[in-house]
Amino acid sequence: MSSIILASQSPRRRQLLSQIGVTDFSLLAPQADESYDPALSPEEIVSSICRRKAEAARLLADDPQALIIAADTMVFLDSLRLGKPHSEQEAFHMLTSLSGRTHHVRTGLTLCRGARLETRVETTAVTFRPLTDGEKWSYIRTGDPMDKAGAYGVQGKAALFVTGIQGDYFNVMGLPLCLLGRMLADFGVELFSGEVEA
Repeated sequence: MSSIILASQSPRRRQLLSQIGVTDFSLLAPQADESYDPALSPEEIVSSICRRKAEAARLLADDPQALIIAADTMVFLDSLRLGKPHSEQEAFHMLTSLSGRTHHVRTGLTLCRGARLETRVETTAVTFRPLTDGEKWSYIRTGDPMDKAGAYGVQGKAALFVTGIQGDYFNVMGLPLCLLGRMLADFGVELFSGEVEA
């Protein structure tokens, strides 16, 4: 049985992977180039970055046949990418942009084992209700938005802002579980057997 490696430092991704029964995995978060050509589509951007993460992890893995899971999640308002805010003012600006509008969360998901590498993209539409300036500042002062793309985490108090989600909720948290399950099955990982084998 080959090992499973999650190429991420995200505690949310670790939790979500465990949630679907994959509990015996190791963590590897290699440095990968996350730059991209702004002319690329949102889908192409997240695809290229998660592939780089997977390839970098493959080079560092002790087991050449390890099954590597890599993901990259970004928030897009129309075609504008909203990354992690660098200041409270930037977080306020992002939340203002999202207020009363629908945006899209896209995750590139790559699985690789040996020479085989597959990448797919999941997209989820998220709609925020209109936010007051007071709500935005109160939320920012919790510190929650500062390490999250788009300046919010749907699993925290920002859930109070969301009027609708179309698509995979877990994708908004950073790991689309339905898509991951299908991709794991393609790689021979049985999640309903009671014992996960890679």
